[in-house]
Amino acid sequence: MKLIVGLGNSGARYEETRHNVGFKVLDRLAKRHASEVEWGVKNSLSLSADWKSQDTRFLWPQTMMNRSGEALQDVLQDWDVKPSDMLIVCDDVNLPLGTLRLRASGGPGGHHGLESCLAQLGTEDVPRLRIGVGRASMPRDLDGFVLSPFDREERPQVDEALARAVEACEVWIEEGIHAAMNRTNQAPKQEGTA
Repeated sequence: MKLIVGLGNSGARYEETRHNVGFKVLDRLAKRHASEVEWGVKNSLSLSADWKSQDTRFLWPQTMMNRSGEALQDVLQDWDVKPSDMLIVCDDVNLPLGTLRLRASGGPGGHHGLESCLAQLGTEDVPRLRIGVGRASMPRDLDGFVLSPFDREERPQVDEALARAVEACEVWIEEGIHAAMNRTNQAPKQEGTA
């Protein structure tokens, strides 16, 4: 089984915030690949994906962000999935807006939702896709910043990043972490270069 976990906060109040880009990636994946809702999943919304005979599921934890690991614990009791077959998708204020970073393992980097998931899993060997939501000049109130919506002028860049993140998830499922990292972590070409 492959499991993609999108991190965010549930509820209309948080829907368009920077902290919810993980949910947004899963929403787009679900439109392309989901087949049925998984019922009886505590603290989460889950969908099964119809994906070239690969058992794939998408998971939106419905706890608050900082308690995402609790939702993960609930499904891992019933689903047979290894941490290496799981991909966690989340925002990252330390990355410039629209930048993607896919890694096979590592620490939480100050992200409390990712920290909660890694603590629950008992390992840092879990693939994660970080989506940059930061700015050149960051405010002191990071909580307020990540819980605020994107500015109008940022939205085209965010939309493009979400599309690339969906593609990264698809490559991860079909070809594995190394192929997905090679494609996702390439620096964008600068104008005027070949």
